[in-house]
Amino acid sequence: MHSSAIFLIEFGAIILGLGLLGRLAGRLQFSPIPLYLLAGLAFGEGGLLPLGASEEFVAIGAEIGVILLLLMLGLEYTASDLVSNLKTQYPAGLVDMTLNALPGAALALLMGWGPVAAVVLAGVTWISSSGVIAKVLGDLGRLGNRETPVILSILVLEDLAMAVYLPIITALLAGVSLAAGSVTLAIALGVAGLVLFVAVRYGRVISRFVSSDDPEKLLLVVLGLTLLVAGLAQQLQVSAAVGAFLVGIALSGEVAEGAHNLLAPLRDLFAAVFFVFFGLHTDPQSIPPVILPALGLAVVTALTKIATGWWAARRAGISAKGRWRAGGTLVARGEFSIVIAGLAVTAGIEPQLGPLATAYVLVLVIIGPLTARYTEPIAMWLAGRRTPAPDTLLAQRSTPAAETLEPMEDSGRDR
Repeated sequence: MHSSAIFLIEFGAIILGLGLLGRLAGRLQFSPIPLYLLAGLAFGEGGLLPLGASEEFVAIGAEIGVILLLLMLGLEYTASDLVSNLKTQYPAGLVDMTLNALPGAALALLMGWGPVAAVVLAGVTWISSSGVIAKVLGDLGRLGNRETPVILSILVLEDLAMAVYLPIITALLAGVSLAAGSVTLAIALGVAGLVLFVAVRYGRVISRFVSSDDPEKLLLVVLGLTLLVAGLAQQLQVSAAVGAFLVGIALSGEVAEGAHNLLAPLRDLFAAVFFVFFGLHTDPQSIPPVILPALGLAVVTALTKIATGWWAARRAGISAKGRWRAGGTLVARGEFSIVIAGLAVTAGIEPQLGPLATAYVLVLVIIGPLTARYTEPIAMWLAGRRTPAPDTLLAQRSTPAAETLEPMEDSGRDR
C-alpha cells in the first residue's frame, strides 16, 4: 500500500509537471521537447529528485509513446502518397541522407565508438522532426507556401526510410550475425512492401473493417490493433515502431481522420513520458564532456539541412527566397532522433551516445524554429550587400530594358 501511494504521488507529479511545462512552452511559442528532456534529467539518476517506484511504469509508458508517435505518423500519409513521393522525390531523399547522416557517422568514428554507434548517430543527425516542423509551418503561416510540398516530401521520404532503418538498427544493437541481420532486414522489407501493396489495393476494405461511428469502439480497435501488430513486429526482431507505422499507413479516409483526432491527446501524453524517460537514463554530469562535440555537430548538420532544403527547392523550381525558407525549416531535430538514440541507450552500446544525443537535440529543437524564421531574411540581406562590379553595371545600362527584366520572386504562396 505504501509503495502504491508513492507510485501515485511520483507519477502524478510527473504528469502535472509535464502539463505545466507544456503550457510554459506554448506561451513562449516553442516546442516543449527540450523542457521534457530537462525534466527527465532532473528526475533521473544524478538529478535533483531521482524517481523510485514509478520508473518501471514510466518505461512502459515511454514504449507506448514511441508506438503512438509512429502510428500517428503513418496516419498522416496514404500508401499512394508514399509511393508517389518515392518515385518523384527520391533524389532529394538521397541528398538528404548523404549530407546529414555522414556527419553523425563520421563523429562517432572519430570518437572511437565503433561502427554500430556510427550507424546510430547517423540516424540521429539525419532525421528531421516532423512534429516540430509541422508546428513551425503552421505558426509562421506557411502551409500554403510553394516550398512547403518540397519540405513535406523530404519528411515523407525520411519517415519511409525509417521502415528500413529501424530494423537494421534493431539487428545491429541485438548483436546478431550478418546472416540473421539479413533475414531480419528481408522480413522487414517484405512486410513493409506487403503492407503498402495491401494498403493501396485494399485500404478501403481495411478501413471499413476498422470503422465505427462510436468513438470509444474506434479508439479501442485502432489502439488494440496497433499494439498487437507492434508486439508481433518486435517478436520478429523487426521493430515495434515500424509495425505501428505500417498500421497507420494501412488506415485511410474517415477512419484515419477519426483515429487521429482520438489518439492525438494520448500521443501527446505518452510522447511526453517518452522524452522524460530518455532524460531519466541520461546522467546530467555526463553531458558537459560531450557538449562541444554536440554543438559542433549541431552547427554542421544545421548547415547541411539548409543545403538539403535549398537544393530540393531549387530542383522543384522554387525561387531563391523559397529555397532558403525550405532549408531553414528542415533544421529541427526532435522525437525520432531521440527514439533512435533511445534504442542505443537501452542496448548499452556506448555510454556517451545518450548524453551527446540529448545535448544535440536540445540545441537543434531550440534553434530549428529560429532558422525557419530567419534563414531567408538573413540570406537575402547578405545577397543584397553584394554590389555588382563597375563593368557589370555598365553592361546592365547598355542592355535594353526588355532583356534585363528578372522573373518576379514569388511570395511563397500558391496562387
